[in-house]
Amino acid sequence: MKLKSNEPFWLIKNGILNSYPSLRGDAETEILIVGGGITGSLISHQCMQDGYKTMVVDRREIAHGSTSATTSMLQYEIDIPLGDLSKLIGEIGAVQCYNACSKAIDELAKVVAKIGSDCGFEKKQSLHFASSKKDVPALKCEFEARKIHGFPVAWLESGEIEKKFKMHSTHGGILSRQGASIDPFKLTHDLLAYNEKKGLKIFDKTDILKVEYHKNYVIATTAFGHTIRAEKLIYCNGYESTEIIKEKFVRLISTFAIVGERFEDDQSYLHDTLFWNTAKPYAYFRTTDDNRLLIGGEDVEFLNPEKRDGMIGAKTKSLNKYLAKILPNYEFKTDFSWAGTFGETQDGLPYIGQHPHFASTYFVLGFGGNGITFSVIGMEMISQMLKGNNPLMTPYFRFGR
Repeated sequence: MKLKSNEPFWLIKNGILNSYPSLRGDAETEILIVGGGITGSLISHQCMQDGYKTMVVDRREIAHGSTSATTSMLQYEIDIPLGDLSKLIGEIGAVQCYNACSKAIDELAKVVAKIGSDCGFEKKQSLHFASSKKDVPALKCEFEARKIHGFPVAWLESGEIEKKFKMHSTHGGILSRQGASIDPFKLTHDLLAYNEKKGLKIFDKTDILKVEYHKNYVIATTAFGHTIRAEKLIYCNGYESTEIIKEKFVRLISTFAIVGERFEDDQSYLHDTLFWNTAKPYAYFRTTDDNRLLIGGEDVEFLNPEKRDGMIGAKTKSLNKYLAKILPNYEFKTDFSWAGTFGETQDGLPYIGQHPHFASTYFVLGFGGNGITFSVIGMEMISQMLKGNNPLMTPYFRFGR
């Protein structure tokens, strides 16, 4: 499955950072991780920290799947509002999920500092604003729900938003103090390079065609006929997991994004904030670490890569039109435009843990708008599961929930 269109911003910006060989013989390891994107790099980092002999394989070049196409807005807010999520899984569970995402942002900051990555990680606040007057009552209820449970939020009226951010056509919103942004492509490469020096084995252009699942081990066979025997297998392959798991557990969505030219003037009024609205599908934007503006949205049902990529021109025009409405005084010139595919679950939550049909195997599938923060949560969960423990978040992230 092709997960992105040509010329995503992060890939062009960074170029080829590191290259790895394909697997050219049979191999054995304790932990085999399938997927060399941001999720696989984080989980492999945790496995190496825990002392496991670990191997990462990817069917394409490292970080060339969804990682190079993500817009990487790191938020504790899940796609499903706290109030709505409480109705789906209970108030205690919903608050625990939101708290786990908030903690994950701070945990990721520690990982970035530990490996000395210059991936542009920056803590930011987040503004969730009403795109129409009819959305205001529900958004105010959401504000009260978060405030009651101690999340660091404030309510801004439309005039305050216009004064603070020079934004028009808003109707009030929730300003949260917790959030961040990052270059996920760079962080993925930095994580893998850091751990390769410590013994992590990395093979790209190594496609796994068949896996035999046994009680205490798995045997994976590559497209070139080589085998990998591992005590545990961890799939970190995102939406391509739909090729393995046959039941309908996630809805695939195509999303579109554009990045403008570098902005020469001061845009500090935007730099420290992530912005997203209440529209369905919602639009979102933020600045990058090299002083560009990135905006995304216009989501549609995923059909196939060709039809998705054929929509990039029209979606670019729509995103430009929306940006002109919301930031009428901003001189934006599109420099990059691309499309990507992501997964949407009914409750906005990921799938992390074991599946009853796959012995000796775990999945870390960070679906939804919080893919990276879910992957950080997955680090601790997988660490505990490999030790035979049952993490707190398991009931909310398990298959068949």
